Amino acid sequence: MKCSPLPKRRLLLLTLIALLAGPPYPAAEGTVFPDAQWAEATPESQGVDGAKLNEAVELLAGTVGSDATRELVIIRHGRMICKGQDIDRRHGVWSMTKSFTSTVLGLLVADGRSSLDTRVADVLPELKTHYPEVTLRHFTTMTSGYRAVGDETTGGYKHGPSRTPFVPNPEPLFTPPGSQYAYWDSAMNTFSLALTKIAGESIEQLFKRRVADPIGMTNWEWGDYATVDGVTVNGGSGNGNKHVFISAREMARFGLLFLKQGRWKGEPLIDESWVAAATRVHVPATMPWAHPESRIDGRGVYGFNWWRNGLKPDGTRKLPAAPPGTYWASGHNNNKCFVIPEWNMVIVRVGLDGSARDEVWNAFLAKVAEAIMDQDRPTEP
Repeated sequence: MKCSPLPKRRLLLLTLIALLAGPPYPAAEGTVFPDAQWAEATPESQGVDGAKLNEAVELLAGTVGSDATRELVIIRHGRMICKGQDIDRRHGVWSMTKSFTSTVLGLLVADGRSSLDTRVADVLPELKTHYPEVTLRHFTTMTSGYRAVGDETTGGYKHGPSRTPFVPNPEPLFTPPGSQYAYWDSAMNTFSLALTKIAGESIEQLFKRRVADPIGMTNWEWGDYATVDGVTVNGGSGNGNKHVFISAREMARFGLLFLKQGRWKGEPLIDESWVAAATRVHVPATMPWAHPESRIDGRGVYGFNWWRNGLKPDGTRKLPAAPPGTYWASGHNNNKCFVIPEWNMVIVRVGLDGSARDEVWNAFLAKVAEAIMDQDRPTEP
């Protein structure tokens, strides 16, 4: 796949305009927002070496999985500078759903309807006996210790596979809440139930009205997990085929909204302070790991259901080739939405094809860094 999203004649014309304009690059002065369609541009017009960007894309295509880069979108300064041939293909994105769930919490906090320290047992009385101190903050940082009946490991699924996530297990993963880290899907689904109770409507409805519709997201939906007291409860975790279903093109809108601190065309949709808080590290690298069998380690790199390019327990950065301010939503089957403020860039790759290691993404981002012509390279630490 090549990163030239435009017809050949238009591509040549825009390239000529960019060359005649000379540096600084035209888009460096501001970000544009998409209407029904994204503005498309050559990489060069946005300060990116197209040939080197193609090298990055070709490397990723050969290493990430069978879906390669068919559902890849790269946005710079709000302009689409690279796109695969299937970016309108909609499917589930697994644990990327978690970043949507925590965004709903941010909306409810901004409305004054809850706080990070709201005790979940005050919303869900069934948690009072065994989980009285668990808060919404614990859920969104994976530090609750919550475990459901039926969470015993099945095969390779070792992080909360219960089909009855709302039924609390009398034996927590750990106590007290906030003392350890354990990535746990049942906790996230119960988190969604609590948010639904607070909102008085499905979190899909709330997200659609407050975020998706204003930013023009149309090719998406949020899977229903259950109906409780007549209200739909959407999947908070992304497991059980109850995830957010979305295309790469639409996911890029969500990424751009976060890149611009929750504002869209000047309108504040998500509180700027929430965006900043949600995307920084809240799980200390020194925190004990309660369930290493999951192999999903968020110590030093996990925020409010967003991953941050922080320092792991061994002192190394999770993605050394990317700027420290990079953060992302991540899901099974190589579903990623990278937001890179230092590069004014959003990179979305979604698919249905397994799980690439951090080394694959780091090598790709190292090539992207080489392609950027108008910003300094990231430095360590």
